[in-house]
Amino acid sequence: MNMLDLIYKKKEGKALTREEFKYFIQGYTRGDIADYQASALLMAIYFQGLTKEETFLLTEQMLQSGDSMDLSFIKGIKVDKHSTGGVGDKTTLIVGPLAASCGVPIAKMSGRGLGFTGGTIDKLESIPGFRTSLSGEEFTKNVNEISISLIGQTGDIAPADKKLYALRDVTGTVDNIGLIAGSIMSKKLASGSDAIVLDVKCGNGAFMPDMESAILLSEYMTEIGQHAGKETIAIVTDMNQPLGRCIGNALEVQEAIQVLKGEGPEDITHLSLVLAAYILLLGGKTNSYEEALEKVKEKLYDGSGFAKLEELIDAQGGDARVTSDFKFFKTSPMTEVFASEAGYVTELLAHEIGKASLTTGAGRETKESALDLGAGITLAKKIGDQVNKGDLLAKVYCDYDEKTDEAIKIVKNAYKIEKTRQDPPKLVKAIISHDNVKIF
Repeated sequence: MNMLDLIYKKKEGKALTREEFKYFIQGYTRGDIADYQASALLMAIYFQGLTKEETFLLTEQMLQSGDSMDLSFIKGIKVDKHSTGGVGDKTTLIVGPLAASCGVPIAKMSGRGLGFTGGTIDKLESIPGFRTSLSGEEFTKNVNEISISLIGQTGDIAPADKKLYALRDVTGTVDNIGLIAGSIMSKKLASGSDAIVLDVKCGNGAFMPDMESAILLSEYMTEIGQHAGKETIAIVTDMNQPLGRCIGNALEVQEAIQVLKGEGPEDITHLSLVLAAYILLLGGKTNSYEEALEKVKEKLYDGSGFAKLEELIDAQGGDARVTSDFKFFKTSPMTEVFASEAGYVTELLAHEIGKASLTTGAGRETKESALDLGAGITLAKKIGDQVNKGDLLAKVYCDYDEKTDEAIKIVKNAYKIEKTRQDPPKLVKAIISHDNVKIF
C-alpha cells in the first residue's frame, strides 16, 4: 500500500477501506507521509466526496490517533453539546447549568475561539479567577458533586484532526461535508460522553450557508454517532443574524447571566431551552421532548439554572460576584452607533457583526492573537424592529480609536433598514436523528 495508490483510487471516485484510512492517518500523524501527498488526497476527497461509511472510517481513525476521555467515574448518562459556531452563540453557558440543575451530568471540554466565532473557554476566562484547567480528579469531583464542570481540552485529543485541519486550511479543502463531519465527531467521540446534542448553524454567519448543506452535515454526523453507539441528535438553527444581543467574551457571559435570571433576549432564551430539553431527553430524565421542555422552563424561571451557574463559578475559582454586579467584568470604552434613517431592520448580517467584533479585539485573527476580553458589540436593534432616525442601533466596545471607527463602519454596513417590516428568521429549522429528518 502506498499514498499514490490511495490518491489515484480516490481521484477515480472509489471508496477507501478502513485499512487505507488507517495507513493514511497513522502515517500522516507520525510524519511519514509528506504534506504534498496528503494535500493531493484531500483534494481528491474534496472533489469526489466521502460516503457516510467512508466518513465513519475516517472519523474512527482520527479518534484512534490520540487520547479518549474516560468518564466512567462520573455517575449517570453524560450528554455532550456542540455548536458548529456562530456569532453571539453563548448557549453552553446557559444550557450547561440548566441541564445540570435537572440532574444531567455535564462533563464538558470546550475550545478557544478563532476568527469571529467565540470560544466557550475564552468567555469563561472573562470571569475573574475562573479556572478552565483542572486536574482529572477535580473535574470528576465537580461533576459528581454539582453535576457540571466546563474545562479546556485536555490530553492529546484527535491529533490527526489538528494536523489535517491545518493542512485543509491552507489548501482550500475545509468546506467538504465528510471532512467537516469527521473533524467534529472525532473530537466529540473522544470526549467520552454517552450521547451528543449538536447545534448546526446555517446562514451568512455560519460555516454551512444554507439549509440543504446544514441538513446533509447533520445527517453525516448523526450517522457517525449511531455507528459509534452514541445517541446523537442535531438541531439546525439560524445564523443569518447574531444570536442574542451581545457579541464578545465578557459581554456574552453577562447576557448568559441575564438569560438564567429570566431576563434575556427571546431568541437565545428559546434556543437554550430547546437544546437543554434535548439534553434531558438523551440523558434519560424524561420520556418526551415536551416533558423535558417543561422541566427546563421550570428550572429557568425558578432560578435553579442561575444558582447552578453560581455553583460552577465558585467550584472553579471564579468570582461569583459577577452574577450580581457586572462591574467585576473588564469593560472596554464604549461608542454608540445611531441610525441615519427610519424604517424597519430587514437585514442584520451576522458575518459582518462578527467581523466588527473581531476588529474590536474580541476575537483572534490567528491562534497567537491576544484577546481583549472586555471588547465586542451589543445590538439595540435586530431584524423586525422599528427604527427612527437617530435611534441607537448598537454599541461598540473597543480600546483603540482607529479600530473603533473601523468597527462602527462595519456595524452600519451590517444593517439594512427598509420601509416594510420583515419577520425575524425562524430560529429552529430542523431536527435530525440518524433515522429521521423533521423540518419546521
